[in-house]
Amino acid sequence: MQFKNCMKYIKNFNEININDLLLVGGKNASIGEMFRALRPRGINIPDGFAVTTEAFSRFLREKKISDLIYKKLDGLNVSDISALEKVGQEIRHLILEMEIPEEIKKEIKISYEKLCGLCEMVDVDVAVRSSATAEDLPEASFAGQQETFLHIRGEKALLDACLNCFASLFTNRAISYRASKNIEHRKVQLSIGVQQMVRSDLSSSGVMFTIDTETGSPNIILINSSYGLGENIVGGRVDPDEFTILKPLLYSAENPILRKKRGKKQYRLKYATEGNIKTKNELVTFLDQEKFSLENSDIIQLAKWGEVIEKYYSEIYKKSTPMDIEWAKDGRTNELFILQARPETVHSVKPKNEIIEMKLKMKSKILLKGSAIGTKIGSGQVRIINDVRDLSHFREGEILVADMTDPDWEPVMKKASGVVTNRGGRTCHAAIVGREHGVPSIVGTGHATTTLKEGQDITVTCAEGETGLVMEGKLPYSTHKINVTQLPEIKTKVMVNIGNPEEALKIAPLPVDGVGLARLEFIITEHVKVHPLALIHAEKVLDEKVKEEIRSLIKGYEKNPKDFFVEKTSEGIGMIAGAFYPRPVIVRMSDFKTNEYANLLGGTYFEPREENPMIGFRGASRYYHHDYRDGFSLECQAIKYVREKMGLTNVKMMIPFCRTIGEGKSVLHEMKKNGLVRGEKGLEVYVMCEIPSNVLEISSFAEIFDGFSIGSNDLTQLTLGVDRDSEFLGHLFNERDPASLKMIKMAIEGAKKSGKPIGICGQAPSDFPEITRFLIDQGIDSISLNPDSVLKSIHDIYEAERKEST
Repeated sequence: MQFKNCMKYIKNFNEININDLLLVGGKNASIGEMFRALRPRGINIPDGFAVTTEAFSRFLREKKISDLIYKKLDGLNVSDISALEKVGQEIRHLILEMEIPEEIKKEIKISYEKLCGLCEMVDVDVAVRSSATAEDLPEASFAGQQETFLHIRGEKALLDACLNCFASLFTNRAISYRASKNIEHRKVQLSIGVQQMVRSDLSSSGVMFTIDTETGSPNIILINSSYGLGENIVGGRVDPDEFTILKPLLYSAENPILRKKRGKKQYRLKYATEGNIKTKNELVTFLDQEKFSLENSDIIQLAKWGEVIEKYYSEIYKKSTPMDIEWAKDGRTNELFILQARPETVHSVKPKNEIIEMKLKMKSKILLKGSAIGTKIGSGQVRIINDVRDLSHFREGEILVADMTDPDWEPVMKKASGVVTNRGGRTCHAAIVGREHGVPSIVGTGHATTTLKEGQDITVTCAEGETGLVMEGKLPYSTHKINVTQLPEIKTKVMVNIGNPEEALKIAPLPVDGVGLARLEFIITEHVKVHPLALIHAEKVLDEKVKEEIRSLIKGYEKNPKDFFVEKTSEGIGMIAGAFYPRPVIVRMSDFKTNEYANLLGGTYFEPREENPMIGFRGASRYYHHDYRDGFSLECQAIKYVREKMGLTNVKMMIPFCRTIGEGKSVLHEMKKNGLVRGEKGLEVYVMCEIPSNVLEISSFAEIFDGFSIGSNDLTQLTLGVDRDSEFLGHLFNERDPASLKMIKMAIEGAKKSGKPIGICGQAPSDFPEITRFLIDQGIDSISLNPDSVLKSIHDIYEAERKEST
């Protein structure tokens, strides 16, 4: 607000900056800083004012309740849930019985009246937010510890909300949180923020992080969005839409959105019109649930604002400062607004050069799946909590299971070995608290409270990627802590093999030079699930059950089912390429065998039956053949979209099982028809070196391809004449056989003579250190390994290089 302020207990947002923490609390100091510095740069922030901490101090002093409050808190054991509940309730009741001093009331009324004038509205709707002096700091978020009140209209309602804010400094969760952070209760003061409401009840709202919430990747911006007011997301009442954006390409790429994940968005929080109820939840129609709650243009705009806010706060704090930001979209004007921002307090304070790896030693029956919070593993007995009144029954080390957790549950969450909920997304308060306390949590499982039984032994693992798993029994697991700076320096490039896009952000911090093998088959199997030709020629699929499964999967893509394949495939590739950007990512085009293609939905109508699919209609031979070229066209469209729309030019293509030079040329011609030309726009095309003909004719293959990757599995089976799928010949399959090693040696020599890079992406180096030593001796350029072999293999490569140099 731009009017002159002569008041004692009020500060307008345009008068506040980040240095006013003690006067207006962390939340208001941050809002004021952004309002003053970033609103002129085009970031929309609603106007408002702060009731200062001096008002709170006077309230306690004038009512003579300060000593009584802090005496109750002295010596309180916050681990005793019953005692915590009793003391918290007594203090809040004591405050709510009081009246706000008249002078403070008068200033609040005058400020509200002026805000109404600026907004050109009578009794403008405001959000009334608590803002503590130990809140929204770089070291501790205090997310949700005090209260926020929405859709407050009129002076009386505003004064009531302010009194409730004063009382909320002593919520059970806030008392417990301060104790866990060793912050003295007496040193924490409360301010109140009064901010014009954005009518997101008519549109959407949510939360944005300028860092990946689970892995800490600084290149990622994560946005959660749902219909209506934002309390449903932060309260974990809905499963929101989730959007992943690549920060480095925000301004250079046409569409830097790596992935759009549709949530159920079960409820919409709206203004209430009856009685004293301010807001109400209504069910979202199935049709609206199937839609995304944000347009691409809004997603990109929010991400750009997030990047600006992060840069600004990094300058203030003189260090990299990822941010946790709340936003809303006004349904009347379609404008986006930033409501508040605070420093992220989990990954930003972790050691940057340390990798902590937890891994299950064995697995069991999967009982539930949901969104993984963190990357840890925990096990214990199930304790189902249906109501806050049941929290006193919780025992340390149990697994907390609930429909959704509330910030009030923070005192028991930090004692849990794990948390499992029916509802919620990665940015709800429960997820933030679980992440901050390092408790493995799985949210949005759908039916945890009915599937799991009280007292049942379970294991909660968030170490498998973005999907968290609840498994039967207490399973053993290992924990390894690695300091990356202590790894030896090596000359040979180390790359990683990956198929699951959900694991990409977790694997990307490994000290590797890129991805030597991104398997397209996994993306198609797990994220598309439908045979590409069943989407192009749906009329050929006759089984009604299969047709219904396909229709269910492609909802929203009925007009052009091919777009479903292209979008899901490009998102999978994009997540991998984005996680490792700008390091190179070599994507091997689909290498299913006919029997594997047939397992995709609708696949049996398009695949021939072969006696030996291992050496049949696979790889390059399919891409230009009239029976599959339309399917390959969709694969090419996905690559083109990733490189040209997402801007991920670090993606290279790799052609598998290319038997002859003629086949290679036919594939390149087919790619050209689909807009992918080797050499144009920096596109490099590699070929797998996995057939003896690739080795014997490597100089000719080098003329039409940019590099090679040895596939030791196929090269071994074809050199030895062993079908590696045969149960009778398993004892003969040996990648260390002299004939197989001779083939690898010839391949490396031929590639080097032709001046083309050659690596290996087969299983052998991950399994056999002696093969690693052999490859180093031959001068291989790169070795691509399974993720769990990388750190060990770096030491093996170092030893091999050291011996080779002597």
